[in-house]
Amino acid sequence: MSVRAEVLNILERVFRQNGFASLLLRRANISKEEMGLASEIIYGTIRNKTLLEEQWRPFTKHVKPRVVALLNMSVYQLLFLDSIPSYAVIFEAVELAGKSEKEFVNAVLRKVQVAGLRKPAGNTIEELAVLTSHPLWILQLWKAHYGFETMKEIALHNQEPSLVYGRVNTLKCKKTEIAQMPDVRMLEDDCFFYAGILQRTELFSKGMVLIQDRHSQKVVRKLDVLPGMQVLDACAAPGTKTQQIACLMKNQGKIIATDLYEARCNLIDELMNRTGVSIVSTQQNDATIAGKFPKESFDRILIDAPCSGLGDLSHKPEIRWHLEPTSIDELVRTQEAILDTNAEYLRVGGILVYSTCTLNRKENEQQIKKFLVKHPNYVLLEEETLFPMENDADGFYYAKLKRNQ
Repeated sequence: MSVRAEVLNILERVFRQNGFASLLLRRANISKEEMGLASEIIYGTIRNKTLLEEQWRPFTKHVKPRVVALLNMSVYQLLFLDSIPSYAVIFEAVELAGKSEKEFVNAVLRKVQVAGLRKPAGNTIEELAVLTSHPLWILQLWKAHYGFETMKEIALHNQEPSLVYGRVNTLKCKKTEIAQMPDVRMLEDDCFFYAGILQRTELFSKGMVLIQDRHSQKVVRKLDVLPGMQVLDACAAPGTKTQQIACLMKNQGKIIATDLYEARCNLIDELMNRTGVSIVSTQQNDATIAGKFPKESFDRILIDAPCSGLGDLSHKPEIRWHLEPTSIDELVRTQEAILDTNAEYLRVGGILVYSTCTLNRKENEQQIKKFLVKHPNYVLLEEETLFPMENDADGFYYAKLKRNQ
């Protein structure tokens, strides 16, 4: 099977089965040499879906889903990838088309080639929805919460490939060791940027460094943990934040890391073993159900809540196509239940950090405002929305709360 045939299959599963490109790419039969091109076509097509369809929709009306994916990936190559000759793109697309669709695909792509790229200015929210290939309802939500200009900045930023940040595992090596290595640029604390593919390095395979977003690292530092503390990470999988907590505690004390699914708990255990953490106890648990732990048994609690992921659309662009407005209401109810349940487990004087990787006041500020009304024994110390255009990182929100009585 050719690399473009694999790409087409992956795009079909992303759009028709709500698959995630990163997982599908890992399982695909694509060589290391061709992986770069495959990733570029897949992520470029997902990020620009609406804009790409605007290029060929004027020439046809009714198209099968597989042909939609084929046209989109081919138009992306024609109009965005100068390194691939147009004749090669069209030839490959015709080869991938069904017998009855070859002539149609050839004709449509040649018309797109002649017409060239047509883009709206993006001065209105409707134009911006096409230009940045975001569902209109997401842009309307951001406009209502943050204003037109911030909404526009977020949407434009989401069209750029995301940067990958690393974190030094201080349980296995020193920050100075990593800082001296080529292609490494140290940032704040233990965070760094690596000009390459970090997953393919020996540093990563040996657990000396981890991949973790810059803003995600900032959220964990807000816990103010110390060695010897009792800490609960209530929604812990895959365990990257849990591992950071263990580093900040110098591997002294105890961390309970829970997740709803056994398979995801196994991911936490695997990461702890690879990175030299010995103070984490992993437990399968539904964080919405009370009574799992004794009241007032933890010094610190992290709730990195399940969320809509609207801060992560550069890194995971398919989220914008998978998400429905109605699904957010269910997430809000789940977040509220997790907060209410786990608040009982914190000791007086302790700190609870609530975080999401979404940009939605309903899941963030409004969630915390509602929590404080129901729990007057808590006070808000600090809250912040970290926008993705700040530091070229994922969008995050955190609230740092203290239990006073």
